[in-house]
Amino acid sequence: MKAAITGTGRYFPEREETNAYFYEELGLDTSEDWIVERTGIRTRRLAGPGETCSTMAVAAARRCLQDAGRSVDDVDAIVVATVTPDQPLPSVACHVQAALGARCWAFDLVAACSGFVYGLNVVAGMVESGRAKCVLFIGADHMSSILDFRDRNTSIIFGDAAGAVLVEAVDDDHPGTVHRSTLHADGTGAKHLQIPAGGGAMPLTPQLLDEGLHFVKQEGRVVFRHAVSGIISVVREHLASEGITVDDIDLFVPHQANVRIIHAAMDRLKVPRDKTVITIDRYANTTAASIPTALDIAREEGRVRCGDRVLFATFGAGFTWGAQTVTWGLD
Repeated sequence: MKAAITGTGRYFPEREETNAYFYEELGLDTSEDWIVERTGIRTRRLAGPGETCSTMAVAAARRCLQDAGRSVDDVDAIVVATVTPDQPLPSVACHVQAALGARCWAFDLVAACSGFVYGLNVVAGMVESGRAKCVLFIGADHMSSILDFRDRNTSIIFGDAAGAVLVEAVDDDHPGTVHRSTLHADGTGAKHLQIPAGGGAMPLTPQLLDEGLHFVKQEGRVVFRHAVSGIISVVREHLASEGITVDDIDLFVPHQANVRIIHAAMDRLKVPRDKTVITIDRYANTTAASIPTALDIAREEGRVRCGDRVLFATFGAGFTWGAQTVTWGLD
């Protein structure tokens, strides 16, 4: 028995903000050229009134189930990769389960921007082991809820979205397969990309709220350097472990963190531009939703076909990073 992706779906909020929002409406010390040159981002989607991580996840999940021709009754488990739950507890996955009317077990997984690659490894293992036959896996993040919009170094980078895949048990003669992944973590990098306050180590107080320590903080240059080297090294390691080369990859879907990171990885790995999916210019960094939404867009654009080998690669807070390949089994 093996696992394969049998459906995809995505959701972006309707609210769209260009870069001008930051320097014209919010009055930040930045500009169109500054943002585009450093990130490649031109627009992003931000959640509107009443939209949360779970509502976006539900919308993506419904589209995914429809794409796969499945109902919620077919789902054995719901897993959500996120760092922006609606509330500290219960999990986003439980909110999704209730909204869909599903009868299955559900839990969240936290690996920041690496959430989709980490989670795909987990749910594929669940399916391959026989513990589940059909898992609805969602990467969703409501990043605008944890951003300090006075901070140009973080607020311009992120957007809100959700992307979903259905991972099912398939026969050995099925064309699709979720292959093994290569995953890494280095907790000594935690201080470079974090939300300092709000947990047991630093419970929130009025003073900490005033200081904005419940928002994302990052040392951009440090994270950039580690992201480039991490993605390049893990892709090389992963390809070697699979006994394949870059020439065997039909589509490269990297985490959409920064266009300079993507271009640096493409150049060092010698991945052709026409084999790489880039959506950051339109949607910014949507954290755990980045890869599944980009994958769904690639499908819509006809860039992935049955039998293609697709490569995912990511880097995120933790530090966490990883690479995964799948053989595509959908038309």
